[in-house]
Amino acid sequence: MRKGNLPEGLLIQEHGFKDDAHAGNWHRQVSLLAMESIDKIRAKGLDVGPGDFAENITTLGIELVHLPIGTRLKVGEEALMEVTQIGKECHTRCAIYYQAGDCVMPREGIFAKVLRGGIVREGDSIISINRGGYSGNENAR
Repeated sequence: MRKGNLPEGLLIQEHGFKDDAHAGNWHRQVSLLAMESIDKIRAKGLDVGPGDFAENITTLGIELVHLPIGTRLKVGEEALMEVTQIGKECHTRCAIYYQAGDCVMPREGIFAKVLRGGIVREGDSIISINRGGYSGNENAR
């Protein structure tokens, strides 16, 4: 199900985004997808954008699929998440797959749980912290 773009949302600790259908007490509380991944589908001729793959957060400039499980992501001023899964099994084909013959979310989307809640706004920085320390500073869309 496609999601509309919101200027801000509330991340709730150990839950996910307030009022999100996929939030709850499990390891895939928040989904993230890189704009670069969306651009791959755009290159196939589809008019898609942020939220069209049902991701909660669309990023720019961060290679999500290369983040190891356990990487922590500080989003905005307060929120802290931990990467729990890279990609997912797609049991049923989505509308994007039928239109383009491909969908990037099962391969390139990542999932995280919320360690510390807070307000997340469009344009907030995302700082990735792996076991070795600081990894980078990127942007949420």
